[in-house]
Amino acid sequence: MDEQLNILSGKIIGCAINVHRALGPGLLESAYEECLAFELTDAGLFAERQKALPLVYREVKMDAGYRVDFLVENKIVVELKSVELLNDVHIAQVLTYLKLSGCKLGLLMNFNVTVLKNGIKRLAN
Repeated sequence: MDEQLNILSGKIIGCAINVHRALGPGLLESAYEECLAFELTDAGLFAERQKALPLVYREVKMDAGYRVDFLVENKIVVELKSVELLNDVHIAQVLTYLKLSGCKLGLLMNFNVTVLKNGIKRLAN
């Protein structure tokens, strides 16, 4: 993984930790998304929220409606959850988003945990 991606992912995780420290677990995903958008912008990062990803099937662009929670600096996919446990389908979702976006790194973040670092998974394409 290149050093620039590691630095950028560290900044994103820092922003998420700020949100989690302020709000704690137990809220809807949309609340965390709104606050993380503020934190990312405040940190000077370019973050596209609810970024549409095209699905190309047999060389035809389909209107499948896939949206990633955040695409940060056009390099890192960030998918938020507020669930009891992350499971394989959440991981598969991020891996699919990485493939569709062409990004190398994704962060899957579950805010419904006591300590956020226990709810973060780094996934590479």
